[in-house]
Amino acid sequence: MQDSEIIRLYWARREEAIQESQLKYGAYCRTIAERILRNREDTEECVSDTWLHAWGAMPPQRPTILRAFFGRITRNLALNVFEHIHAEKRGGARAQMTLALSELSELIADGSPADAEERMVFHDTLQRFLSELRKEERVMFLQRYWYFCPVKEIAAELGCGQSRVKMSLLRMRGRLREMLEEEGIVL
Repeated sequence: MQDSEIIRLYWARREEAIQESQLKYGAYCRTIAERILRNREDTEECVSDTWLHAWGAMPPQRPTILRAFFGRITRNLALNVFEHIHAEKRGGARAQMTLALSELSELIADGSPADAEERMVFHDTLQRFLSELRKEERVMFLQRYWYFCPVKEIAAELGCGQSRVKMSLLRMRGRLREMLEEEGIVL
């Protein structure tokens, strides 16, 4: 089923919207949640919650890219579950998330651009940055900063050394910083 048809089902408040979303994007959303939570039960609950959040968001929202819309909802839910589970614990996965975010903190003040126009420019710049990366670099960047994978795991997945991954990430952050500065995004 086409995305526009799924969106129409949500707007018409038809329960088939959830079924069609699950069929088309369930595996994608499960992958996102699993990479963050690393627990099957929490992942399944997070994906189920994704459809409920989408149900509550449409209307009034009418997403232009349904896959990204569901992906963002799933990721945010997974991060919330992760934070809740690891609120009292230190080290391990929480440390990886904190470390990955601290690596990016020098690029973005207070986590994200302040106004809508600046967010749009930031989004476009980030998309352009990612599209200009070689496939291996893009995998490294997304694994580290979207899925919060440890450097060791990224290196093993790509069949290279950890120092290569660290250096590549450092260089990519530098290139991203330059692009953001060229666009006039306040760092």
